[in-house]
Amino acid sequence: MRFLLLRDSSLTLRMLVYSGLLVVVPMLFVAYVSYEQSAKVLEDDAKRSSWQIIEQVKTHLEYYVLDFEISALKIVNHPAMQRLMIMKNVEEIEQSGIRAEIKEILYDAAYSRRDISGITVILDDLQIIDTFGLKSYSSAAELTGEYWYKDVPQNGQSMLITRHIKFQDRSEPVISIARRLVSPRTLKPVGMIVTDVNFKKIREIADMVTVGRTGYMTILDSKGHYVYHPNFYYLGARSPFHSFPTIWSQRSGSLIVEENQKELLTFSRSDSLGWTMLTLVPYKEVTQGSHTIRNYILWVTVVTLSVAYLLGITFASSIIRPIKRLQQFIKKVEKGDFTDKVIVESKDEIGELSQGFNKMVDRLTQLLDEIYYSKLKETETSLRQKEMELRVLQSQINPHFLYNALETMRGMALEKDMDDIAEISSSLSRLLRYNLKESSPTLLVKDELEVCRLYLQIQKYRFEERLEFEINMPDWVWTQKIPKFSLQPIIENCIHHGVDPSFGKTFIRISAYEESDKAFVIKIEDNGPGMESDLLYSIHHDLQHRDITMGGSQIGVVNVHRRIDYLFGAGYGLWIDSEKNKGTQVSIRLPIEHS
Repeated sequence: MRFLLLRDSSLTLRMLVYSGLLVVVPMLFVAYVSYEQSAKVLEDDAKRSSWQIIEQVKTHLEYYVLDFEISALKIVNHPAMQRLMIMKNVEEIEQSGIRAEIKEILYDAAYSRRDISGITVILDDLQIIDTFGLKSYSSAAELTGEYWYKDVPQNGQSMLITRHIKFQDRSEPVISIARRLVSPRTLKPVGMIVTDVNFKKIREIADMVTVGRTGYMTILDSKGHYVYHPNFYYLGARSPFHSFPTIWSQRSGSLIVEENQKELLTFSRSDSLGWTMLTLVPYKEVTQGSHTIRNYILWVTVVTLSVAYLLGITFASSIIRPIKRLQQFIKKVEKGDFTDKVIVESKDEIGELSQGFNKMVDRLTQLLDEIYYSKLKETETSLRQKEMELRVLQSQINPHFLYNALETMRGMALEKDMDDIAEISSSLSRLLRYNLKESSPTLLVKDELEVCRLYLQIQKYRFEERLEFEINMPDWVWTQKIPKFSLQPIIENCIHHGVDPSFGKTFIRISAYEESDKAFVIKIEDNGPGMESDLLYSIHHDLQHRDITMGGSQIGVVNVHRRIDYLFGAGYGLWIDSEKNKGTQVSIRLPIEHS
């Protein structure tokens, strides 16, 4: 990791490497993204253009073939042809002389258009009539043996195939439009009419379109044979694309193929012709524009990086020179030489750093002097601490005198049958021991309530019948934890503010209940004069915001709340409800411990 971050290398090298990365990485990322996006855009444009070309060619061919199907229907519906299709044998055909009439009909239809190479009528096992003559057109009698003959639909629909017709001196590729002949009497197929169309018009249509610079278009029939190919050698041959399921399962689309080279293939099927038109464009031709963009960005990256390095060297020099000067002065300070100062040449961050270093050296000089004087005071402080420890030991002797004095008072009261004075002395002694001996910040609720009971008993001797109290606690509360001296300050406030002769007898009740499985509440209630709303608001504000070191009124309640919050966290503490002339209720929320 240190090697990758160059932490042990010079600052100059690190700045040059990092600045180079800041230029090269973003530029390469931009080049990659630009190349990918431009390639995608160009590919989409090529797909869209090829699809539009295919749709135009498909529309022309559909109308073109439709004309021939109409011509074939006119021949089939001619009365002479209708009579021929119901004849049963060769003798009947020869005796009727209809052969010459049919031949004349075929001649008229064939010579009416220059793109018709010939028309052939075949009556199954009876007769073959064509526009070539059997002697010159040797393949007419062999039509029934070709691969497509049995696949021509029986329902009268046309089928288009590509094949070669052989003359005595040459062979010519044609598109044959084959249609079954149906007897008007039996409505069963009795033969076939085949119209042979030369490739002149199809070539003209294909030559009208341009697929890129070197792309080309082909046409496949429903079996995957070439219907059209720029090289007539492939006509009728099986196309290598016949095994591509995407081409035959979808009506149109595009895909990348790799036969002899990587090419973009776009296809669309004509339902009326049963043909699939394809365009193929070399993929490198499609993405040539993106290659140019990539090369341009790479050159820009090289030039930008060179300029960045020149500027970086200049910038690095302006930064590193004052840093090296500062480094030399730091080495002097390490050796204890505080006499020199760094020369500040600028007001930038490095200048501020140099100025700060000079201030730090001055401050270090002052601190060294202060340390010298602090060493002198350290002995004096140690002596004072020993003196304080002696005073603490002396203060611990005084409580024992108080315990003994209270016990003496209790004994004297018992000798003179003064039980109330003896009880007060005993309660004060126990309160004093509890206060001085319990050092833990928390203790059991039963111990805290015992102290409260002692305090209330002492106060009852003072107020007599004007004060009554009740402690009503569930058994499970006795073993819960509570901060030390949490209840006594609150009970003291109840007596101080609640015992009023004008209100008659004051009643203080201490109870508890389980609020949830995580907390319980101890309630201290009195029926005293209560509080004004302004005073109650002030107390609530003090509970949350008052600084207990400032002293003042209500400091005992605030102290209890803060100690609970400190020991148990937010959500635990005091809440006071009071209403004028209706008494006061203090709720202490504490965490519950399940045994």
